Amino acid sequence: MPEVSVIWTLGGIAVVVLATFAIGAWGSSHARATSDLHRARRLVREERNAAAISGEYLSAASFLGVAGLILKDGSSALWYPIGFASGYLAVMLFIAAPLRRSGAYTVPDFAVVRLDSPWLRWFTTAFVVVIGWLYLVPQFQAAGLTFAVIAEVPAWAGAVALLPVVLASVFSGGMRAVTLVQAFQYWLKLFAITFPAFVLFAVFLLGGSAQERLNAPGPVFERDTSVEVETSVTLQVTEPTWLRVTGTRDSPPDPLKTSGTADVWVKPGDYEVDAGSALSFPAGAAVPVVAGAEADNGSWMHPGSDDSASLAGTYSLILATFLGTMGLPHVLVRFYSNPSGHGARRTALFVLILLGTFYLFPTVLGLLSRLFTPKLLATGETDAAVLLLPHAMLDNWLGALLAALTAAGAFAAFVSTSSGLVVSVAGVVSSNFQRVKNWQLPVLLLLTAVVPMGLALLVSDQDLARSVGLAFAMAASTFCPLLVLGVWWRRLTAFGAAAGLLAGGGLVLAALAVSVVRPDAGGLFGELVRQPALVSVPVAFAAMVLVSLGTRRQVPEGVSRMMLRMHAPDRLGFQDDPRTRKPMPAKESGGRHRR
Repeated sequence: MPEVSVIWTLGGIAVVVLATFAIGAWGSSHARATSDLHRARRLVREERNAAAISGEYLSAASFLGVAGLILKDGSSALWYPIGFASGYLAVMLFIAAPLRRSGAYTVPDFAVVRLDSPWLRWFTTAFVVVIGWLYLVPQFQAAGLTFAVIAEVPAWAGAVALLPVVLASVFSGGMRAVTLVQAFQYWLKLFAITFPAFVLFAVFLLGGSAQERLNAPGPVFERDTSVEVETSVTLQVTEPTWLRVTGTRDSPPDPLKTSGTADVWVKPGDYEVDAGSALSFPAGAAVPVVAGAEADNGSWMHPGSDDSASLAGTYSLILATFLGTMGLPHVLVRFYSNPSGHGARRTALFVLILLGTFYLFPTVLGLLSRLFTPKLLATGETDAAVLLLPHAMLDNWLGALLAALTAAGAFAAFVSTSSGLVVSVAGVVSSNFQRVKNWQLPVLLLLTAVVPMGLALLVSDQDLARSVGLAFAMAASTFCPLLVLGVWWRRLTAFGAAAGLLAGGGLVLAALAVSVVRPDAGGLFGELVRQPALVSVPVAFAAMVLVSLGTRRQVPEGVSRMMLRMHAPDRLGFQDDPRTRKPMPAKESGGRHRR
């Protein structure tokens, strides 16, 4: 990236950080108590709460990962934004209003008030922490990627730089201040993605090569191009070509592993490339893609293959994203900030509209990235597409401006999602204690953020959207069954809930462990290891139902009163908040007994 553009980009990020601190400091004047950390005094209007939820929800996976997956996998990746957005439809239909009326602030609180089981609180808290950490790891990975692209610094530096910004944001005043910051950051992210998308799409249409690029059989290098490979990858070569390889170790059977520099003739096939290697391609050469990506534009434009394994992976992804949203801890906490159950449902509807609007634009940028940044297919760093696309299409001041804007939006995505997750997870843990001292809460916040940052430095690179998809699978396999059955099935017991959490969560963790040991597993087994929701979600539901039926004597005595409280209209006044109680209107009978 040119030096001037780097200065502009870092300046844009600095503006985002300063604005975050300023808004957080202003909002903190009314929030110092632990209760404010959880619910912001239940005074947040639906529109602002929806903007805050959207700002918190649009993470690195949404801002960078969706476009990267579309660049690599084409139309098959559209299921990710569809699932991310449509998950709020399930929230609105099934749990938003009843959950708010329950009076519980968190999922562990809901387990206690609905199932009358204090020990289940600790059990659910453990899963809140696991889901929060799974979601935080890709945020720190994305921060490292962004700084590595714009400033050419090691990836760990970006992850470490994000930590103090997040902690400073959440220390400033809890949920009320974070709500203001995240509502601002939603509109910032929307502008940072829509403005470049409109400008770059106009450049594409007016450039005169649109039809030619769309009709090309596959991505090609338009000029002599050198590609530096940062991490070891397996490249799929589709057309024979000459290229120059600069490697660090000699491996005679493999032409792309050499010590020093050599010109080699590469035939179609799969080749492993070591980290630190450099590949130089002549103009007009077909772009090799990382293994598993779509190599030709024809298959890239059409949905995935018809084999059963691929379909199973798609169905599993849809199930995880559609049901996982209702189990994300930082999403659920937000609905307790609404003054009523009706307000919670309206908030979910607004969120659905805001997210649906946003996800149109990463899709456009992913399409343009396929045509203008094909070398990312060779390096495997497809998540950097949104950051590099402006410079690839506009080599002038406008490209630098758009690059700075997208980088600022990406940084806002890391900060808002990470701040919300840290507040939510630390708040859930602190609520388990009878009393939290003033010095203990900052320690919890620090531990909540430091652990996933350390994990982000250790784990290997992976597509951001797919990393977040694993957190969705965990949420769909644990809290989704607990909330749906807890709200709509009176026979659920604490033992049944624990069995479902253990079965669903255990299967997801087992799949995660297997994917680390066998990352290249293929077929149906490989698809389910990478995305296990198709198996883990039904198993979790079945375990909760069967064990609850087997322990039917453990159904809480006050379940009828609790079910009435969750499902009765707000105006009847069954909530614990007197401000939402409204007097029943007098019914005009019209008969002779009217007084």
